[in-house]
Amino acid sequence: MQVFVNRIPHDINAVATLADALSVAGARPPFAAALNLQFVPKTHYAATPLKDGDQIEIIAPITGG
Repeated sequence: MQVFVNRIPHDINAVATLADALSVAGARPPFAAALNLQFVPKTHYAATPLKDGDQIEIIAPITGG
């Protein structure tokens, strides 16, 4: 199946989870993730199944003042 991580298409296993997609995309902590515009707590990444066409956004923290 194909999912989009920060608008970049990735082909992943048909029974993949959010954690799998983040791994394939090379996400490195710290970050937050949203699936189809809904924030997903880090503790739920491995239990959140994906479906073809899902949109995942990896959001990196920004510091400054």
